[in-house]
Amino acid sequence: TKSLVSLSQGGKSALNTDPIYSINHSISVYGKRTTLSVPTSLSSCKKKLKTLKAVRATLAIDFLEEEVKLLDIPSILKVTATVIVKISNDVSMIKVPWLYSQNDMEPVEKGVRFQLVSTELDPRTMKPKVSNECVKDWTKCPTRKATDTGCFSFEVELVVDADFGEPGAILVGNNYERELYVETISLDGFVHFTCNSWVQPAHISKEKRIFFSNKAYLPSETPMGLKYLRNKELKNKRGDGNGQRLPSDRIYDYDTYNDLGNPDKGPEYARPTLGGERNPHPRRCRTGRPSTITDVTSETPVNTMISSTYVPRDEAMEGTRRNDIHMGIWKGVLHNIPPMMSTFYNENGVCKDFADLIHLYKSRSEAEMNLNTHGLLRFLDIRGSIEEIFKFETPKHLSCVTSYVQDDHELGRQTLAGMNPVSIEKLKAYPPVSKLDPSIYGPVESGLKEEHIIGHLNGMSVQQALDENKLFILDYHDIYLPFLEKINAQEDRKSYATRTIFFLTTMGTLKPIAIELSLPPNDTNIPSKQVLTPPVDATTNWLWGLGKAHVCSNDNGVHQLVHHWLRVHACMEPFIIATHRHLSTMHPIFKLLSHHMEHALAINAMARESLISANGIIECGFSPGKYSTEMICAAYRDWWRFDLEGLPADLIRRGMAVPDETKPQGLRLLIEDYPYANDGLLIWSAIQELVHTYVNHYYPDENAVVSDRELQSWYSEAINVGHADLRDANWWPKLSNPGNLTEILTILIWTASAQHAALNFGQYHYGAYVPNRPPLMQKLIPQQHDDEYASFLADPQGYFLASLPSLFDSTKYMAVIDIISAHSHEEEYIGDIKDVYTRWPGEPDIIDAFYKFSLNVKKIENEIHRRNVDPRLRNRCGAGVPPYELLVPTSEPGVTGRGVPNSITI
Repeated sequence: TKSLVSLSQGGKSALNTDPIYSINHSISVYGKRTTLSVPTSLSSCKKKLKTLKAVRATLAIDFLEEEVKLLDIPSILKVTATVIVKISNDVSMIKVPWLYSQNDMEPVEKGVRFQLVSTELDPRTMKPKVSNECVKDWTKCPTRKATDTGCFSFEVELVVDADFGEPGAILVGNNYERELYVETISLDGFVHFTCNSWVQPAHISKEKRIFFSNKAYLPSETPMGLKYLRNKELKNKRGDGNGQRLPSDRIYDYDTYNDLGNPDKGPEYARPTLGGERNPHPRRCRTGRPSTITDVTSETPVNTMISSTYVPRDEAMEGTRRNDIHMGIWKGVLHNIPPMMSTFYNENGVCKDFADLIHLYKSRSEAEMNLNTHGLLRFLDIRGSIEEIFKFETPKHLSCVTSYVQDDHELGRQTLAGMNPVSIEKLKAYPPVSKLDPSIYGPVESGLKEEHIIGHLNGMSVQQALDENKLFILDYHDIYLPFLEKINAQEDRKSYATRTIFFLTTMGTLKPIAIELSLPPNDTNIPSKQVLTPPVDATTNWLWGLGKAHVCSNDNGVHQLVHHWLRVHACMEPFIIATHRHLSTMHPIFKLLSHHMEHALAINAMARESLISANGIIECGFSPGKYSTEMICAAYRDWWRFDLEGLPADLIRRGMAVPDETKPQGLRLLIEDYPYANDGLLIWSAIQELVHTYVNHYYPDENAVVSDRELQSWYSEAINVGHADLRDANWWPKLSNPGNLTEILTILIWTASAQHAALNFGQYHYGAYVPNRPPLMQKLIPQQHDDEYASFLADPQGYFLASLPSLFDSTKYMAVIDIISAHSHEEEYIGDIKDVYTRWPGEPDIIDAFYKFSLNVKKIENEIHRRNVDPRLRNRCGAGVPPYELLVPTSEPGVTGRGVPNSITI
């Protein structure tokens, strides 16, 4: 075989000033000429050429003149692969007879099996060219080195024919007893495989894992040598829809939410299935558990003999991230010991004074600790600071609470810059009108009248205030009212369907001017609607405070159930499942989305186990209780729309912005100082610009989008199966051109990153002082005809405290939001491009786009810091006003109230 090797200069690297060279290996085989071009540095070229000489290659190259010379090379070549791995410590993955069949396996050589696959077919067999299989026991490898990620790197030598062609995939088998985590594989430093995946032992799976090189291929561009493997890998991940899922499986499939309860424990633990005509809901990842239940509205019981909740093996929570969550749980347990002890002496656990809540934080002295707690410390043999062990961190925004009840300014400010800044709407008509069926829920007319607000409009008429965009509303009437009768029948749960009217002041802040509280129209002798207005005396001051507490309780429930769980966690899951089932890992759209899909399936599985399950944290801690999931389904059916999930569309839907092409993001905000929207639009635009560049690089025209069978199958299945209950809606964007694809991908990336960050990571700092945002209320507001009205007048503070959750329930809630507001030590934040060169080899335009995106994110962070010290922006700057940092892109680990991770990480 005659081979031609040339050395050519090809420009400069973006990271250093050394020229970039390439070895062009042009080989004539069976009358066809193929070329392997390997980007490398000059020094690396010299090293490789010396290697060729060492295997008797006759080489003559003048490095100064870069002349091309003819040489002879041997019929085989040796390629060095650097592999980074670790062995699992999970005992569930060792041989377990009742889990995995041994299949009468013969003894095998211990080690890792490697086989390189070419992008070319062997013309003699018409099968992909492959290297000889190599088995390497990395535990005995003298070149083994520890890495910063807790893995080990070692080298393995693979032998290939000289006409092998470009490496396109590598097959990896595992001959150890335990599963093997493969992080990366690199061939001579120029072909990279980003694996980040588990390889099961041969006694569990005899098939070798397929890892493709990092080079992206559309389906129509797939090299002939990789087509079979591309289809095979997708087929493996789809499964056949049958069988029971094992912890080692990598199968992605859909199912309804039929695992939220456990009727085996009693009828009170039975819950309806979410997903279907009766309870529409996005689909989840299928577990394949066997069910003995014939009622399709009931859930499949958890088979605890196998595991808690199945997720595909590569999605499971691992390492530092899992440890961080476990540490948070134990910290929460310790925080709850003092309130638990207090319930032994206080039967109903009601706070006697606001100081009982303030003393939960690390601000009091050790001497103030109850004597019984000291006895508990001695019993547990615990040493050290009592505060560190048993007390909560003081919420960052506690300083903005100027009284024990949230003041009016702070209530208005948090609608724009708090943990739920996505419910506030422009008031389009006054009085507001319900969309519910009047034959069931009473008159659609509101109880609000002109006289309730006219005195708070700075001399404007109501119509003038509407016309000048001065009136805004938090409207929770229609989402709560259909469930109130059932909610209020629960023990220690009392709620209203609230509406709150806000007036936009000349300072750009919102001031609440009326609160409407509605109940089901069951008793004709008692008005179903009452209206509260700003106080004029001591009695109305306490009533106004109770009204605001009920508004915040409504807001807290909608934030957690609708905006956070439904819109982010649940509605993203079908797209993640479809991505794994239909987009190959070598597909450019999979590569773009991969960082934004990490951890979400595992987090959602944990949520089904402990948050939204029967008697879980949501049911125990929030007003809707066991009817929480029914409210979620109603919101999904009546309100959620994928096409309106992007930030600009959502702002326009809520009337908070109008299109204006003269503005930087093409929108004009009706409230100029709207921190969530102001900062969010910067991030949205940066994401959109990156996605636009990326999509147009791979899809230059409509035909490229329409003809991509993997892409079309991905989007079709996400809608028709993953969101089956809404598949007939006419608002789904059509996937017919690069613009549509850009819109769809931008929405997905925004939702998984910035939207989740804005809704999640402020929960502790805004919600850990329970009177500020109570998750539930235990009493209705007393009226003069009520028996409790006299006790309210006698002790309004005691009545207010008795309306809040008990001290123990409050600290349980605080412990939970402390855990879910924390960043892991291994968090990856938006704009991080540490692996961009290896993930997109040979794609300078894509690499430049990511670099530009990273620079934009850094500029956004600086701009947010600048805004937070601008005294003109009173919703984020001022005396006692906390800065808005939830969309600051970076963060330290822990509960920081800032940071935008790439994906749904908690």
